[in-house]
Amino acid sequence: MNKENKIDWCDFIWDSVSLKKFAQILALYVQKKDVIALYGDLGTGKTTFARAFIQALTDNQQDVPSPTFTLVQTYEIKQGTIWHFDLYRLKSLDEAYQLNLEEAFHEGISLIEWPQRLENILPEYALKIYFNFNESSSTRKIKLYFNPYWISRGKNILLQIKK
Repeated sequence: MNKENKIDWCDFIWDSVSLKKFAQILALYVQKKDVIALYGDLGTGKTTFARAFIQALTDNQQDVPSPTFTLVQTYEIKQGTIWHFDLYRLKSLDEAYQLNLEEAFHEGISLIEWPQRLENILPEYALKIYFNFNESSSTRKIKLYFNPYWISRGKNILLQIKK
């Protein structure tokens, strides 16, 4: 693949308002079978991002519950189903299969907090977003990885972010 068709890592430093705006922009570009993997320690913004993303797709500004205890929440939208997974409490890979991951990967839009718990079953086409603490307690370092599956949409997303 030549250089102009490739986007690797993109780094940003965002506050919670900018993070929510990014979630809303990304929501404009998702489609059925997309998998979005959210990496980061506790408190780095994964759930804030997930809530804004789901609210943008459902036109629901009410509170979106975290699936920390249920492990998965689903939301029906016109593109299908959003599957919001929080795998922090996942004890085994077998438990992951019981959550209907394969159905989510093939039939809906998957938003996964703590995807590292999935070992080798996370699809290679997943969009990877890394959340990290920054020197300022009110901002986060965000790193995006647009793999080849996301190239054309990634370019459009980056253009929207820079506006």
